[in-house]
Amino acid sequence: MRHESRRMKRMARSHKRKKTSGMNLTSLMDVFTILVFFLLTNTSSNEALEPPKIITLPDSVVETKPRETVTLMVTAEEILVEANSVVATSEVLESEEVIIEAIKQAMIAELDKAIGVAQVQAQGEGGRDESEQGAEPPEVNILADRGIPFSLLKKVMSSCTDAGYTKVSLAVIQKASQG
Repeated sequence: MRHESRRMKRMARSHKRKKTSGMNLTSLMDVFTILVFFLLTNTSSNEALEPPKIITLPDSVVETKPRETVTLMVTAEEILVEANSVVATSEVLESEEVIIEAIKQAMIAELDKAIGVAQVQAQGEGGRDESEQGAEPPEVNILADRGIPFSLLKKVMSSCTDAGYTKVSLAVIQKASQG
């Protein structure tokens, strides 16, 4: 027994000599740094549509975000489908036609993409297949400058619906809702 007490005293003395260092926070700080970096990179990509600098979108208090679909841009100089120039804006304004054939053909060329996006979104939201719900209608998002005359927008929208796009959305800048 006496032997154990000497041993215990020796262990106690050596234990007192060793100073225990504080908690190592380096790993914790690394985790928080990665978390902050992740949050900063993901919050910057929260908009579905990024309008170009030459287009000033109108303001709205709409709550829903636009979905990823075929994008048609109307600028003061030209009309673009998926960033490809289709026709000059002045040419459409001067035309007496309600349906612009160049826009219609460009939209028909993008129809496969629009139907594919609609099906993927329908499966993600409802989990149902096509036989249960029918084919989702193709959708187009129109980004138009707020100074564009409505007669031009009417021709653009008519051309889109004639090409088979039954859902037409106009992109706007979301303002804070009132109340």
